[in-house]
Amino acid sequence: MANRNPLPDPLLDSRGLLCHSEAETRAAGRLFAEAVQPSAVLSLEGPLGAGKTCFVKGLAEGLGIDPAAVSSPTFTLVHEYDSGRHPLIHMDLYRIEEPGELAGLGLDDCLAGPGLVAIEWGGKFLSALPPDTWRVVFSIEGDARRIRAEART
Repeated sequence: MANRNPLPDPLLDSRGLLCHSEAETRAAGRLFAEAVQPSAVLSLEGPLGAGKTCFVKGLAEGLGIDPAAVSSPTFTLVHEYDSGRHPLIHMDLYRIEEPGELAGLGLDDCLAGPGLVAIEWGGKFLSALPPDTWRVVFSIEGDARRIRAEART
């Protein structure tokens, strides 16, 4: 299974990893990118402003992609970055209302192609994602962000 590489213990711990800065959130993303298979699928779940896009900047950095090139795909819905060791596909399902809209996004093509797929608001449509999708859950705790990862089975 593509998503079964070990991750740093704090991300897998039930309490998760507490990040006190954007740099720490990016570092968590970088560690994640270095630990999972290049074909992994991540469902990034949590409220607005919880650090999902910042985490993706870290994923990009871990893949050798310029993190400054990464921006939120809230309005474009899909960004593809292929300048690193492996492609990074960054999707945002926040504005998607119905499962039928996923086909128009090219979700199946993104999931079938090479590369790490990071899907913000993926929890809205978990049944449309592969069974071995990683759930990466973000929460806001004061000025900090907590990140917890769990393998879906």
